[in-house]
Amino acid sequence: MAILEPWLPDRATSRIRSIARDPRLSLSYRLHARERLAERGLVISDILHALKFGNVHQPPKPAFAPGTYRYRVDCKTPNSGSRSIGVVVIPAEAEHLLKVVTVMWIDEFERKAGSIMGVEDDE
Repeated sequence: MAILEPWLPDRATSRIRSIARDPRLSLSYRLHARERLAERGLVISDILHALKFGNVHQPPKPAFAPGTYRYRVDCKTPNSGSRSIGVVVIPAEAEHLLKVVTVMWIDEFERKAGSIMGVEDDE
């Protein structure tokens, strides 16, 4: 059963993990996300690991499409060494879909002003 969004961080963590672990999961990658994966030397399995085991710590931001929200899932992954990555996703729970908007190094993100969560270039 789909739970209406926006979700608070603890609920978002639970729902995103549930979608990521569902055998019917469908992942969609925006061009920006693919470029950031290559730039950071990460692979798709890192994204999946983060979505299955990571945590949402911040409130969601509205996404481009009305009624949709983006969440940043933070996690250390097999290829990230001692660094945490942030994976920004837009979930579509009823469709078992997680749309990956971008991926970032958390330590780089936190040093810069602004937020990739505000990027709406290619939803």
